[in-house]
Amino acid sequence: MLSIETKRGTEWLAGAGLRPTRQRVALAELLVGDGQHRHITAESLHAAATDQTDGVSLATVYNTLKAFSEAGLIREIMVDGTKSYFDTRVDDHPHFFWEDEGHLTDAPKEQLEIASLPDAPAGTEIAKVDVVIRLRRT
Repeated sequence: MLSIETKRGTEWLAGAGLRPTRQRVALAELLVGDGQHRHITAESLHAAATDQTDGVSLATVYNTLKAFSEAGLIREIMVDGTKSYFDTRVDDHPHFFWEDEGHLTDAPKEQLEIASLPDAPAGTEIAKVDVVIRLRRT
C-alpha cells in the first residue's frame, strides 16, 4: 500500500504528464507529500533526499527540478545571479528574501500594488514579473 506522501507525489507528477520514475517520486514526496507549499534550493532538496532515500545525486536533483519547472509544477525564483529557489506554489505572488538567513518566504499579495510597468521594447512582450523584496533584520 502506498503512503499518503507517495500517493500525493505520484498524482502531482501525473497531473503534469510526467513519468513517475523512482527519483521523481522520491523528490515529489519531499516537495508535496505533506500537502504544504515550500521554497527550496537544489542543495536543500538534495540534503533532504540524501537523508530519506537510497541516494539521489545533486545533478539528478537539478535536472528533476528543471523538469518540474518546465512542466509547471514549481516556479523558479532567482534571488541573485547565483541562487535559485524553487516554489511549489505556482500562482503569481511576491516573496520576501531574508538576507540574514538566506531563505525565501511568501509575501502577502493582497498588499502588493503594481500601478504600471514600463513598455516592453519593440518586438518583445513581458513574460512575467517576479517581485522579491529583500529584508534585513534591524
